[in-house]
Amino acid sequence: MSEGISSAPTVNPQGKTRAKTRYLKRKKSRRKARKSAAPKQANNAAPSHEETDEGDSDNNDPQSDSENDMLVEQPPNGSQSMNLKETREGGREERPKKKQKLTLSHLEGEGNRTDIEGVSVAIDNEVDASLPAMPLPPKSPELHMSLPVFSLPALPVAPPKSILALQGLDQALVEAEVINPSSRLPITPNGDDTRNGLSERTRRRLLELGITELFAVQIALLPFLLGSSATRRSLYAPFDPPQDVCVSAPTGSGKTLAYVLPIVEILSTRVVTHLRALIVLPTRDLVMQVRETLEAVSKGRGLKIGVATGQHSFAHEQSQLVSDKSTKLSGGSSKIDILICTPGRLIDHLNGTTNFSLQHLRFLVIDEADRLLAQSFQDWLAQVLAATQPSPRMISETTENDVSFPLCDSLAPAFLHLHREVDLHTEVEERKNVSCQKLMFSATLTSDPGKLAALDLRNPKYFVVQGQSEESDVDGIPNVITERFTMPEALKEHMIICEASQKPMMLFHLVHNYSVRNALVFTKSSESASRLVRLIEFFEAATSSDRNPIVVRSYSSDLPVNERRNILEKFKAQEVHLLICSDLISRGIDISHVSHVVSYDTPVDMRKYVHRVGRTARAGRTGDAWTLVEEQEAHYFKSMLRSAGHLEKVKRMRVSEKDTAPLSPAYEIALQNLRDAYTQ
Repeated sequence: MSEGISSAPTVNPQGKTRAKTRYLKRKKSRRKARKSAAPKQANNAAPSHEETDEGDSDNNDPQSDSENDMLVEQPPNGSQSMNLKETREGGREERPKKKQKLTLSHLEGEGNRTDIEGVSVAIDNEVDASLPAMPLPPKSPELHMSLPVFSLPALPVAPPKSILALQGLDQALVEAEVINPSSRLPITPNGDDTRNGLSERTRRRLLELGITELFAVQIALLPFLLGSSATRRSLYAPFDPPQDVCVSAPTGSGKTLAYVLPIVEILSTRVVTHLRALIVLPTRDLVMQVRETLEAVSKGRGLKIGVATGQHSFAHEQSQLVSDKSTKLSGGSSKIDILICTPGRLIDHLNGTTNFSLQHLRFLVIDEADRLLAQSFQDWLAQVLAATQPSPRMISETTENDVSFPLCDSLAPAFLHLHREVDLHTEVEERKNVSCQKLMFSATLTSDPGKLAALDLRNPKYFVVQGQSEESDVDGIPNVITERFTMPEALKEHMIICEASQKPMMLFHLVHNYSVRNALVFTKSSESASRLVRLIEFFEAATSSDRNPIVVRSYSSDLPVNERRNILEKFKAQEVHLLICSDLISRGIDISHVSHVVSYDTPVDMRKYVHRVGRTARAGRTGDAWTLVEEQEAHYFKSMLRSAGHLEKVKRMRVSEKDTAPLSPAYEIALQNLRDAYTQ
């Protein structure tokens, strides 16, 4: 051993000192005591553990005897181990022939520690096998000290998924009111109808438009917004502001009429024209559709409706929105009561149009809220919310010296304290709140706490339209929280898995063998839409000798606004059988006669899929949705549906080569014509 612990001094090996003599005598007495205490061994016992005789011991160096008696080595890992060597009597040190293992069965006491001659030594389960094992001395009660036994650590019990899913969410979202989508309420033309809160004049107008019953979202929302008291219908409620509303309902469930009717009912009582309702939509086409609905419902009410989409010049829109652009007025100067706009154009007028003010807003409607919240548009939402709140910078900058003719101006109650001439104080000062009520609508309403916090909702009320069987699909968590969206009840969904080169053939198979007409065909881009239109036209030219050809048109953002409007009108008149379009038209557009929706290119997420298939089976009508899935996309598409709990409702349809064989000759001709058209 190269390392050891010894307290004996170095001596001259030629002679014995007194210290050596005393050491040898004590060692001899210890050996005799161990011999007398140990039981007698059998004659055939192994001699490897016998003691050395006295004569040989005396010739050994005390330091080496001490090392042979007991060595304590410090291993690299910090634990202590003891290697003991003993020599036989009258012989030299004997090494074991085999490596021996000292296991826990040889140790006395609890744990992996033992006490030997007053030294506490930690022994591993497996000791160095190069050293011989030795019998341990009797256990001494005074020296034996056992360590306490601790239980193994265990992971805490995780809370259920239903509790984890609610972490960080608004309590109002958790307590959302669930509405049965099959609910209907007939409209009565005469008398008072307290069930929906609509006036007799409005009900008659709805019947004139052919609307005979209200849908589920309208039945729940109209009584909440209109109420039975006059204060609920007032234009200003500075001391009792109304609650904000968030609505999640399937496409085609009547969300547009659910906010148009309350706006018309409440604003019909206004005397002075101010901008009191602002409706923000993501696309120009949707703006025009909502404008048509508003004009039809509010006919004869005297309400003035304006739009701002960028279709016309900025100066032209300014002249339509404000009446006085020369003088700065604290209360603004508006020509319209209701403004329907896109967010980008709204910010342009908010920053660049004099006397364009949002302080009189009674309704702020955000339709297709999930898409508008996902896109910044120059941080439009923060600017709009700031414009509805009073701030010191809004103080009038007019400097009129002649007070005999006061400036004609009007402010909302919450803004009166900013006006120098109308700064009235009373003994009891009560804070005046803005009367703007926010209404959020979407078929895929988000539950993201960050996005909902950006809306700065005031005591919000949530309405969710979904079937009772779908209310708690997974672990008791409502679908509005897990964002498992509801589809129209009468919708039938199909998918066809094929190779990428066979997708056009699958589309022709649906058109000619399943009579797919009045259909919207969605592609991933405007270029894909125009190329598919050319291919269908070549195919119809090759097969139209014995029948009327299929009329197909492209609808995308690349077309001018007027041309898009004309194409849409022809499609509504059923002069166009197939409308090849991008996702521009997938949001909110209502075309009543659409009976089929074909996703030629697979949607990239569940929200796009919901909005695409929602263009059919609207307002209780039936419809079919077809999705052409490439083989390499099948796994992702199925996983997307499975995560939304919707895979079982999409039926797979198998199409063999035998089914498409009659169409192959015309398809080859169409492909060749398409190659020639793009190579010229």
